[in-house]
Amino acid sequence: MTEAATPNAIPADLSFEDALQRLEGIVSRLESGQAGLEESITLYEQGAQLKAHCEARLKAAQLRVEKIVVGPDQQAQGVQAADFG
Repeated sequence: MTEAATPNAIPADLSFEDALQRLEGIVSRLESGQAGLEESITLYEQGAQLKAHCEARLKAAQLRVEKIVVGPDQQAQGVQAADFG
């Protein structure tokens, strides 16, 4: 079954903040211990999808971030991709 075919598929345009909020709700529900086995499995699957969505959003944001390259005269020389490693 593809992600688009799942009943709780995550919209591609869901913001990072909204996805994180949903994920936090799922974690709270699972940690409460009040969900039955089947509901827990469903919640876990949704959480995994939301986690992947958040990671993809963060990666996309990381690729957009640039750092300013400063020359020896302390003047901006241009930009290059940021190194987060």
